[in-house]
Amino acid sequence: MSTNTSPSVPAPAAASHAAAVRRRPPLVLLLPATAAALIALLPLGYLGVRSLERGWAFTWDIVTEQRTLELLGRSMALTAIVVSASLVLGISLAWLTVRTDLPGQRVWAVLATLPLAVPSYVAAFTWISAAPSLAGLPGAAITLTFACFPYVFLPVAATLRGIDPAQEEAARSLGSGALRTFVRITLPQVRPAAAGGAILVALYVLSDFGSVSITRYDTFTRAIHSSYQASFDRTPAAVLGCVLVAMTVLLVAAENRTRGRAGHARTGQGSARPPVRLRLGVWTGPALAWCVAVAATAVAFPLATLGYWLAIGNSGFDGEKLWSATVATVTVAAIGAAVTTLLALPVGVLSARHRGRLARLLEQSVYAGHAVPGITVGLALVFFAVRYAYPLYQEMPLLIVAYVVLFLPVAVASARAAILQAPPVLEDVARTLGRSPLQVLREITVPLAAPGIGAGAALTFVVIMKELPATLLLRPTGTDTLATRLWTETGAGAFSGAAPYAAAIVLIAAVPSYLLGRRS
Repeated sequence: MSTNTSPSVPAPAAASHAAAVRRRPPLVLLLPATAAALIALLPLGYLGVRSLERGWAFTWDIVTEQRTLELLGRSMALTAIVVSASLVLGISLAWLTVRTDLPGQRVWAVLATLPLAVPSYVAAFTWISAAPSLAGLPGAAITLTFACFPYVFLPVAATLRGIDPAQEEAARSLGSGALRTFVRITLPQVRPAAAGGAILVALYVLSDFGSVSITRYDTFTRAIHSSYQASFDRTPAAVLGCVLVAMTVLLVAAENRTRGRAGHARTGQGSARPPVRLRLGVWTGPALAWCVAVAATAVAFPLATLGYWLAIGNSGFDGEKLWSATVATVTVAAIGAAVTTLLALPVGVLSARHRGRLARLLEQSVYAGHAVPGITVGLALVFFAVRYAYPLYQEMPLLIVAYVVLFLPVAVASARAAILQAPPVLEDVARTLGRSPLQVLREITVPLAAPGIGAGAALTFVVIMKELPATLLLRPTGTDTLATRLWTETGAGAFSGAAPYAAAIVLIAAVPSYLLGRRS
């Protein structure tokens, strides 16, 4: 008789996990998770108020007009292309670097994470400046694919390191080839991690503004920005934002259905042997060529183009401005990553350990803000601060709230994947010994999942460093980050003047990206 429990979880652990899923979530998780969800939903309140200002009929007319349907089709087409390509790139590179004898595995793992250090709007400029004919869908798809595939690579690589290799070895011993074993045994086990990465890619594409603007490909984000600039009437832009949120809810719901019902945790650190790496043999050359092609396209080409602009640019840039922007960038990114990770932890635990409706609702709520364009989040928080919390207007706390709204899903996905790898039987044992839910979280869950949670914090730091629209609106008066300085110089047509700021972003973001790659 078939069962929904993964074979990689022994019977006692699986029973323990099932009991944990049925247990009512404790208040120590529900209260902070609810707070995180309410913060993430704050821009939705703004969208609701703005979109209904002129009545339901006007709102419905905007939703059903031909332009909106065209934007929907264009946004979904770009999302489908980028997600599909990112899954192919991320899963293939993770498998090659973790489960095969590919030469230079650590080098390729690091190179697979370095695209995180290159802002999508910088990458878009390098492609369009080198090949203007790529403007439109091709340029946007190439730019976003090579900017986003690490979101799939990192969780899949972490899962491949953590799952027990016994099933794969058993399948190969029974005559299954490498490809058949990968499709039938390995791929189902990495599906939750791949799905989590795919939803982040999809949400990133839906909310991206910089690269689609530079490549001149019309999506919802570009249309929303144009609407804000063209008129004082915010209603059309708010309605388009609501459509984006609806698309997000549908995507998250679809991702939830792909997860399966059980994790693939081991019963302990020593319960499974390290996997025997598959020998590539005659496929070593093609595998290396694949890794070289991806690294050259995603890393070498943007850096070479950036180096060109640095080389031809004048040397008269202001070093003091560069230094102050660097300090401001590191400061806001570090604070934002810390706060976002703390709020993501209870949501990740609920998602991994409790599968009830409330847990699903809270998780889906934190994903909603991630698909709202940064400019909409910024304007929503300006609206909130001016009306209800004026002392926060153009102050650091409001900017941190914007980062939480935009990037909470990044930290939640990493925390959830890490907690799924931690054996739930240990938490149940701790509870039977009298530990409170808070003690179990602090003494068992967090220490076991700490590497994955730390990786999520590093990833959040990187994406906050590169955020642009919300930072432009909400940064404290007189404060410039590297991203805002870069955008100012680029908007003035002085990309050589922007190159030092772009280079600084890449260099700083390369440090956590390198560490993430080493860990992979």
